[in-house]
Amino acid sequence: MNPGTARTPVPDEPDDPAQAGALLAAEDLHKTYGTTPALDGASFAIRPGEIVAVMGPSGSGKSTLLHCLAGIITPDSGQVIYRGRNMSAMPDAERSALRRGEFGFVFQFGQLVPELTCVENVALPLRLHGTGRKEAESRAAAWMDRLEVSDVRDKRPGEVSGGQGQRVAVARALVSGPRVLFADEPTGALDSLNGERVMQLLTEAARSTNAAVVLVTHEARVAAYSDREVVVRDGVARDMAGAV
Repeated sequence: MNPGTARTPVPDEPDDPAQAGALLAAEDLHKTYGTTPALDGASFAIRPGEIVAVMGPSGSGKSTLLHCLAGIITPDSGQVIYRGRNMSAMPDAERSALRRGEFGFVFQFGQLVPELTCVENVALPLRLHGTGRKEAESRAAAWMDRLEVSDVRDKRPGEVSGGQGQRVAVARALVSGPRVLFADEPTGALDSLNGERVMQLLTEAARSTNAAVVLVTHEARVAAYSDREVVVRDGVARDMAGAV
């Protein structure tokens, strides 16, 4: 986001004390696939600028929780509140606009567009939002410099290392100035050295912009970068700090 760009004022906070001050909150989420429950009463809250690690074994429901929080899937019951509004009640187009403009995403394998150069990949969210190519690529280049990948700006994803590609993905997630960054196993495909550097840069960049980070991981060394941990087990989320 450019300096001085105004954001819409945040609505009044919810009455629920567990959600007081929350930017994004979920209450009593249930989601079933066929006869298999993925979420069974999960609750979650995150405040502006906070980094929360969502942990749990494979199949525990942590990725389903992330997808519900991001408005990618709709829970069967319960609600997700973002800035005072129930996301489940929003039209699909409005949820899609949130994902383009106010949410950022980093996935395990980066999911960069192979036909585009790295700088074009980073600029893509801005271009989709209507920003002109010159301005979008200028802002993308600034983020690439910040994430220490300016040297690969004109290369395609298949020509860079895994660590470089993931840093490009982080730059793409942050270039539009999201309020919430969703990171799903962002170091899962990296060796420990590259994983540590990605997490250092990701958390430093997020804190500098006051973005909240929902960090899904099963690795304690990755969760160590968070402010607190939420453990998901059998579809139920438990805040290890007792804050949710």
